Amino acid sequence: MAKSSKKQIDQDEKKVIEQLQRNSNESIDKIAKQCGFSRQKVWRIIKRLESNKTIWGYTAVPDKEKQGVRHYFLLIRRSNEPISGSIDELISGFKKGSAKTLGIYVRTACILHGQYDVLLCFTAKDISVAKKFIEFINKRYSVVIKDTLLLEDIFSIKICGMLNPKLDDLKEFYASI
Repeated sequence: MAKSSKKQIDQDEKKVIEQLQRNSNESIDKIAKQCGFSRQKVWRIIKRLESNKTIWGYTAVPDKEKQGVRHYFLLIRRSNEPISGSIDELISGFKKGSAKTLGIYVRTACILHGQYDVLLCFTAKDISVAKKFIEFINKRYSVVIKDTLLLEDIFSIKICGMLNPKLDDLKEFYASI
């Protein structure tokens, strides 16, 4: 049997990644059926994607109300001061999960291009805890932070590519405002 071309391998990987993004908890058998591949082929593709770090992990999308938390976005604008040693401290903080002491779970942290330089998506018990987190960040990184903007997620329509199963509640939400 002939080896697959690089183009075909890339297309097969994209099919598997699409299925994993729809539901990473799906069985390999079902993913194989949806892609039109054998179970063994899907397993090999997934293992290759994991080993070359194309897939970094798998996640669940929890219901924030059932968890008793709110979802926030923090935009940070950097000052013109050099970061120097702070970047190692920042990376170390994310590795250790230092915000956990405040009851904060940072779901996403991104470096941006645009008006703001950093985006943190996180959950907190309420707005007062979220503001304490911002105070903590502003104090710790005061030299390199020029401005912050806090936004609260009022209703999540889609998270991690997954549609909110309570999407019909959006009609009630808009009717109430």
